[in-house]
Amino acid sequence: MNENMGIIEGIGVSVLGIVIVFAVLAVLMAFIVIMAKALDKKAAKTAVETKTDAPAEIKAPELAKGSCGGVKLYNVPDKTAAMLMAIVADKLETPLNQLRFISIKEVTE
Repeated sequence: MNENMGIIEGIGVSVLGIVIVFAVLAVLMAFIVIMAKALDKKAAKTAVETKTDAPAEIKAPELAKGSCGGVKLYNVPDKTAAMLMAIVADKLETPLNQLRFISIKEVTE
């Protein structure tokens, strides 16, 4: 290549570089749009299939993995109940998922 590139040639090379960068960005943008539409169609298709296959009755929610069941709270806020359960688990040195709390009731005297 010529070591003494003129101003016009330098501007031409710069413009060519910018055009190439924008062309690649446009191709990437088109690819992302196409992939998003394809995934939306797939998600909509599976949603329609699951909606038609779902039974009419409402199932009870499944317990979390490692959970030992639900707990009934009587006049106790959720935050206080969670704190009490954490304190009991800490004092017993037992993981919380191995303990079973049936109910928590505030005792006022």
